[in-house]
Amino acid sequence: MRPILLQGHTRPLTQLKYNTEGDLLFSVAKDKTANVWFSANGERLGTYDGHNGVIWSIDPSYDSKTLLTGSGDYSCRYWDTETGKVLEILESNSPTRSVGFSYSGKEFFVTTDAVGNTDSEIYLYDARDRDQMKRNKPWQTISLKDMSKLTCAVWGPYSQILITGHDNGSLCHFSPTSGERITISDHHDGKVNDIQNGRGGLFLISSSKDNTSKLFDPFSLKPMKTYKTDRPVNSAAISPLKDHVILGGGQEAQEVTTTAGKVGKFEAKFFHMVFEDEFARVKGHFGPINSVAISPDGKQYCSGGEEGYVRIHNFDKEYLNFEFEQ
Repeated sequence: MRPILLQGHTRPLTQLKYNTEGDLLFSVAKDKTANVWFSANGERLGTYDGHNGVIWSIDPSYDSKTLLTGSGDYSCRYWDTETGKVLEILESNSPTRSVGFSYSGKEFFVTTDAVGNTDSEIYLYDARDRDQMKRNKPWQTISLKDMSKLTCAVWGPYSQILITGHDNGSLCHFSPTSGERITISDHHDGKVNDIQNGRGGLFLISSSKDNTSKLFDPFSLKPMKTYKTDRPVNSAAISPLKDHVILGGGQEAQEVTTTAGKVGKFEAKFFHMVFEDEFARVKGHFGPINSVAISPDGKQYCSGGEEGYVRIHNFDKEYLNFEFEQ
């Protein structure tokens, strides 16, 4: 697999996202810039400029017409994907940590960090009601008072629940309508860095600082499989085509300057989803991998590193035709 190297950021990557069709790849980093690329050849289509701080999260709508970005500049921006025009700016009292459209694209959430006396909060907006966004009045506000700092969030099955990851290693279910916490799952011993849905929302995979990634049932938040590594896991993704998962991580970023790439363990690792066995590694990054994503057709994956590069890998025929012996 010869990678396509994308050089569009000057600082560490924070998140990568494909659109529904998989023809566009969105990337955000700590350099205040959001980029959109053609996934087929790595050509940059354009940038979304306007934030004044690190961009932690990005999510395109189901039809790719609009785009959300969440930033450390205490704001979330709602963009026109095609023109790059800012449609709305949603300001908050603390840095925005994660954003996400529901499966229908009719609603979206914005989560904020806990800073000082300000608790983490989840805001829910109706994407069809522009007046609600103009007034910055979400239809639901969920306060995470007396809870561990929220680090990531995704919509659960059928957009009927919100799933959140926390600094103490827990995962939680929240009801969007009532705002109540339904379930709490304490199966990680360290910070949850990332959670991603897979197979149409039927699986959930988490990545943690405790050197493990876990496959969860998103309905009950019960762990089904555990993928153990010898390094912190920053991101993990589920293949829609094969029974495989990809893990990305590496040594802590502040220790990277004194470490060779081989020692720092910056490879992407492939595990069998059912057997939990590692069967492949892909080298290339010379810093920790902060985000991984797999295209909707499962024939390509990308990774974003601490060094500011995005690498797109198209799977070759040997991989696509490979089957485990029964």
